[in-house]
Amino acid sequence: MSTVSVVIPCYKYGHFLADCVKSVLDEQEGVDVRVLIIDDASPDDSAAVARDLAAGDPRIEVRVHETNRGHIATYNEGLLEWADGDYVALLSADDRLVPGALVRSAALLDAHPEAGFAYGRPLRFQHGGPLPAARTLATGSVVYPGRWWLERRFREGTGCITSPEVVVRTSLQRKVGGYDPQLPHAGDIEMWMRLAAHADVGYVRGADQAFYRVHGGNMSTTDFGGQLDDLRQRLVAFDSVLDKCAGLLPEADRLSVAARTRLARYALRRAYRAYDRGRTAVVPVDDLVEFAAQCLPGGYASLPEYRALVRRRRIGARAMPYLQPLVLSAVADRGREWLWWQSWKRRGI
Repeated sequence: MSTVSVVIPCYKYGHFLADCVKSVLDEQEGVDVRVLIIDDASPDDSAAVARDLAAGDPRIEVRVHETNRGHIATYNEGLLEWADGDYVALLSADDRLVPGALVRSAALLDAHPEAGFAYGRPLRFQHGGPLPAARTLATGSVVYPGRWWLERRFREGTGCITSPEVVVRTSLQRKVGGYDPQLPHAGDIEMWMRLAAHADVGYVRGADQAFYRVHGGNMSTTDFGGQLDDLRQRLVAFDSVLDKCAGLLPEADRLSVAARTRLARYALRRAYRAYDRGRTAVVPVDDLVEFAAQCLPGGYASLPEYRALVRRRRIGARAMPYLQPLVLSAVADRGREWLWWQSWKRRGI
């Protein structure tokens, strides 16, 4: 039977801990699981809740920080210092696993020693709302060549993983190291890419693997300045992977251009979509254009998204929301988003 070490970092999420731990220990029959809860000096009763849970189950260990060390240091403590199972998973205290998720991932990794980590589809749910119905019967799995999967991330300029749905081979996690403290907001995507530079990537088909809680203040959906910060962090993450894995990636220059081109296009698309939606007063359009220029000095102005932005500037911020249905690029945007969503649902990439 495979062994899985599950690290649950916690900061002020004690009220979620019982459900989170239950999803790990009571709903994952077929694997030998141990749990480490690390409370990062929460000012509430999180540490007490964690200790109560541990008192009732010998599979649970608790560590409590006297001072707050931050999420990156907390992650790395569990992943690199404590985890000793065949596989390791990092699960935020406010998220949950789908029943059988660890069994499905472990089976994939057992069958494919060339795969360094396995993931599947996560289900998002709103904080305060009910859990969505989850699929628990896998229809198979696929193992993507790591370099191919990694190159796809560079070409798309984004990740396809949230985090709780991932199970990593512990030996590989130790080999590549922990999360980068210089990437507090893009450490996840950088980690998955580093792992993929060293090993292949497994995907569980058909079944959902985790529940990911979306809080009301989610930066990516409500904070336009935060969206720009996200793009900046992604750029640093791609550069970091190329630096750390240079010996494994002979086509680093091509990958860098691919990522920078995609990120510039994302920035310019957000800029011109601000005109479509009448949000130029709140979206940092000029800063987005400046970021695109940083990604592709001398080349961003030739991108179709920049030309779309120029057209909208000529039309004007007041008139553009009314003319949006007649603008071809706005229609194409909706089509691209739909196609990406369908691909992600089927293949996880």
